[in-house]
Amino acid sequence: MAYDNPLITQRADPWVVRHTDGYYYFVATVPEYDQIELRSSRTVQGLADARAEVIWRKHASGPMGAHIWAPELHWIEDAWYIYFAAGEVEHPWRIRMYALRNTSADPTEGNWEEMGRIVTPHDTFSLDATSFSHKGKRYLLWAQSDPESNYNSALLLAEMESPIRIKEPVVTLTRPELDWETVGYKVNEGAAVLQKNGRVFVTYSASATDHNYAVGLLWADADEDLLDPDVWHKSPQPVFHTNPEVKRFGPGHNSFTVAEDGVTDLMVYHARDYREIEGDPLNDPNRHTRVRVLHWDKNGMPDFRQEEGD
Repeated sequence: MAYDNPLITQRADPWVVRHTDGYYYFVATVPEYDQIELRSSRTVQGLADARAEVIWRKHASGPMGAHIWAPELHWIEDAWYIYFAAGEVEHPWRIRMYALRNTSADPTEGNWEEMGRIVTPHDTFSLDATSFSHKGKRYLLWAQSDPESNYNSALLLAEMESPIRIKEPVVTLTRPELDWETVGYKVNEGAAVLQKNGRVFVTYSASATDHNYAVGLLWADADEDLLDPDVWHKSPQPVFHTNPEVKRFGPGHNSFTVAEDGVTDLMVYHARDYREIEGDPLNDPNRHTRVRVLHWDKNGMPDFRQEEGD
């Protein structure tokens, strides 16, 4: 099974979800960092040519007015939610997490309502919220800085009281402590969750957003208490990273979906096809959405086949 790559050019932090209506829905960060757009298609490949509908634009002043990053689309309690990060017009790097809601069964129709900020115990830099349900409980997993620490962001987990509210305790799953996680910036961010083979897997991205960006892996047994940090295991090495031989540079911030056969797992991610970047990597628009089959080894662990191209 192969897809034409890049699937969609100049779209970073790609999120693809296959809904029960049979459609694939796609949201991602646009290079201008100023809006959220939505695409839909019956097939993954069809997303490449699907019309991009702008469903929300940044504010002209105040919060939600800058750095519109990493939207994710989730169907929760009979409504669609989009989680995203945003700064303020007057303070672009005062980045926090926000939510939109649409009660239409079709997210390309209806109205998107601003639900406000997702509040966390610390009022600090926070982004990349994702949500998942496990054993009857819904969780929020996100990246946030700690005012008492010297890193840029760690991954935090909490149970959700509602689709826009978390409840304590909030636990830290991983901090950027390994050499490969701290190149340029000390970052753990961009989490994605996949539940399979009796385990809960979490991929995340680390280091600066240039060619050093790479994907790490956490996992826990499905029967464990996910809010106990001690049940989580962490790969000491990145599981997916730059490979110049296949022109894949700085892969990261992925999502997971399933292929049209309903069985084959897919990894959707962004990467550049060149290494050298002029200036700040965040000003380089060429992080392209790519898709590849996710394989599994005999022990039920994901096999990212790092040496292979898409």
